[in-house]
Amino acid sequence: MIENMLRTLIPLAFAQGTGATWMQFIPMVLVFAIFYFLLLAPMRRRQKALAATIADLKKGDKVVTTGGFYGEVTRIEGNDLYLKLGDDVRVRVSKSAIAGLEGEPTS
Repeated sequence: MIENMLRTLIPLAFAQGTGATWMQFIPMVLVFAIFYFLLLAPMRRRQKALAATIADLKKGDKVVTTGGFYGEVTRIEGNDLYLKLGDDVRVRVSKSAIAGLEGEPTS
């Protein structure tokens, strides 16, 4: 008796999905599109703007590091920057440690 029920239920279960299976992917595609336009695209724009800012750094620019230090660029050598943090404080940091220019909005 159970075998007969299973024989009739299993084909019915598979028959339900044969109509428009591609319609099941529409919500997934919509979620991905919303995710892309609300999160990924603005993040990519900010990354490109930061990369352009770092590439255009010059002596005398006031910057903020990812560690929260505010300093003035005193020298640029390849991938390194020398920052003046205070009267007698100078540090060498990587360009990738720069979060942006001082006073520039982050959002």
